[in-house]
Amino acid sequence: MKYFSQILFVLVFLCAVPLSAQEQSLPKYLTEAEKDLLPNYTFGSQNRTPPPTGPVRTMAEWEEVEYLVVTWDPGYPTIIRQIVEAAVQECKVIITTQNENSVSNYLSSNGVDLTNVTFLDENWNSIWIRDYAANTIYSDDVGERALTDWIYNRPRPADDIMPLAHASTTGVPIYVTDSGSNDLVNTGGNFMSDGLGNAFASELILNENEPGNPYGVSAKTEAQIDQIMNDYMGIENYIKMETLPYDGIHHIDMHMKLLDEETLLVSKYPEGVADGPQIEENINYVLSNFQSPFGTPYDIKWIDAPPSTSGDYPDTNGYYRTFTNATFVNKTILIPTYRTEVDEPAITQWQEMMPGYTIVGIDVDNAEENLISSLGAIHCITHTIGVADPLWIVHQKIDQVEANTIVPVEAQIKHNSGIANATVFWKEENAGTWEETTMSNAGNDMWVADITIPNTLENIQYYIAAEANSGKTQVRPIVAPQGYWTMNVGELLDVTTVEAALVTGPFPNPATDQVTFGFDRDSTSVRITVNNVLGQELMAKEYVVTNGSLQMELPASWSGTLFVTLTTEKGTTVKKLLKR
Repeated sequence: MKYFSQILFVLVFLCAVPLSAQEQSLPKYLTEAEKDLLPNYTFGSQNRTPPPTGPVRTMAEWEEVEYLVVTWDPGYPTIIRQIVEAAVQECKVIITTQNENSVSNYLSSNGVDLTNVTFLDENWNSIWIRDYAANTIYSDDVGERALTDWIYNRPRPADDIMPLAHASTTGVPIYVTDSGSNDLVNTGGNFMSDGLGNAFASELILNENEPGNPYGVSAKTEAQIDQIMNDYMGIENYIKMETLPYDGIHHIDMHMKLLDEETLLVSKYPEGVADGPQIEENINYVLSNFQSPFGTPYDIKWIDAPPSTSGDYPDTNGYYRTFTNATFVNKTILIPTYRTEVDEPAITQWQEMMPGYTIVGIDVDNAEENLISSLGAIHCITHTIGVADPLWIVHQKIDQVEANTIVPVEAQIKHNSGIANATVFWKEENAGTWEETTMSNAGNDMWVADITIPNTLENIQYYIAAEANSGKTQVRPIVAPQGYWTMNVGELLDVTTVEAALVTGPFPNPATDQVTFGFDRDSTSVRITVNNVLGQELMAKEYVVTNGSLQMELPASWSGTLFVTLTTEKGTTVKKLLKR
């Protein structure tokens, strides 16, 4: 990747708007003064680059983090201090401030260890660093690290060049999408990536780059926007949902969070309240039109959006309170909190969803530091930069198994030095020690192992560990062994509908050349789609069912875990198959 080194350190501030947030905290939304600036303001800069020359991958937020970056707004000292206090135990922290001595003294006097803190002496306009900082990408999945920066949708020039300062401080190359037809306006709060080329956004990304947009950037079709995101960030499937009527910012991080490659955490409102109906419509749209990268339906988890103390939601002038606006910092998750009666159930739910993680709640809704009143929370004021040499593990967690069966466990594992070995650690939930099963290299960065489920009613806990040729080690989940996945032991339930009970097989499993599926006698035809673990479609074909049975040939080119979707007139089910 080409290192983009030119950085503009001197800005000419516009007197018509209070650009120094050190004097006045700017909200997440456009102020009236900023709206007046829009017609004559030039968005973007001369710090432009062409896209990377080869394939790149945008990291997911739950991957390894080297830096947390924040901007020190003196209007929110307690909130930022708590963020820094938690983050320095997990990674390095870069704090942008022109008052290093006072900030350093404040943190130290409150017991914060500054060993991992770097102070960045740069101009800044606002605290909302998620929207204007750059996103981490890697060449060839786990190769050279770089940053990708978009045009910020606010007339805040110091904020807009902050990614260049981060790149200079860390020595990380940067790509900037503000040249010619690549002049893309976008914001980090309206972007979520699963690390596998899929990303979510609201249709704000379309509106801000359409003909007649207020930013003076070239008009773009949806296809052109998708191409820019593919060229600069490796996004191959860019899922966009309708904007919400009561969310004036239209950033999806205020109501949605990717917890892993197939799990979406979504804000829930009482029936018919505020943005609840549109959120539900958007989630139904996703479920009806898209699958997880594993070729299975997304797992939706709902978490209550809290009202004000008087019971107001956004449709009755309540603030846009959220528990999804959270930040992963390696083994810690920072979440916004409001008051005890709504916080306790939310924190409990987070702990149940993400076992082993340290959940840190930070109050954003108090009279002294009312961050939520400016339409943002914790994810909005933090950003991360991934590690230089990720040891990347991708695995679809196994939810349900049967006792006395052999269960294949498979993961894609990559490091720039190659993988020396990988292991599945597993145990019955009440056991004190972990069993170890060595994984085998199945080729194409896929590693597999068979676990024999004992004759037990106890659930099975497990995690995956890997060592690179360089000696680096990593586990998934990243919090293992304190956190792990759980296989529920009992009757094996397939993924989707009642049709699962009417389809048996595949037999054998694992298989080499062919498999057999069994159907009820009323089925005469079936449409079969086969996807690999990365969601790539390998086959889609209509078959005739004869006497309740169907044999399907397995091409030699197929390998690893496959997801076979079978659709008859009675419904659809997904079966997992391990191809040797």
